[in-house]
Amino acid sequence: MGVAIRTAGEGDRELVVRLLDEAFQDDPVSRWVFPGEEYRRRTHHRLMAAFTDAVLADGWIDLTEDGAACALWLSVPGEAHDEEGDDGPAAVREAVDPDNERVEQIARLTEGIHPAGRAHVYLWMIGVAPGRQGEGLGTALIEQVLDCCDREGLPAYLEASSARSRGLYERLGFAFTGCALDLPDGPRMWPMWREPQQGARQGTL
Repeated sequence: MGVAIRTAGEGDRELVVRLLDEAFQDDPVSRWVFPGEEYRRRTHHRLMAAFTDAVLADGWIDLTEDGAACALWLSVPGEAHDEEGDDGPAAVREAVDPDNERVEQIARLTEGIHPAGRAHVYLWMIGVAPGRQGEGLGTALIEQVLDCCDREGLPAYLEASSARSRGLYERLGFAFTGCALDLPDGPRMWPMWREPQQGARQGTL
């Protein structure tokens, strides 16, 4: 039986924020950005809200019908279009937690490793409710977009935030770019690129 998926709208904002907050509370990168369990519980959801708003404005969010998993996607053009005076990372820090420089730092570091010069789709985040992980919901969300990428000849890109997720993404056709991002005094992230392809994929998220 397939997984029913729909595109999230503004009315799904709070559901998506809550889902991402729960799914990433124990993620290595989230723990680095918001050290301390109590601090993370109080503040982490603000960053998830900022991400959700950004993708609702400029990309799209796929959501399983049961609300147990979501994926945040952006279409990235081949040519960069930086708006003069625009400083997204600083604005996010100001909105989320002005005293936490890591909120801005993670945005700048990931921007710095993002591939340029070729149009692609970017999997910004994918979240599965803690009690529903391992059921294939995340895989279904990703495969739906990868199938479109293969038909349209588009590459895909993401950053894996754990060794486990890196292995799962590899089974979906992503390959490590060869240049890891080691957060200062923190965990490693793996930038991963996927060329459009044909053939079976295996893996369960």
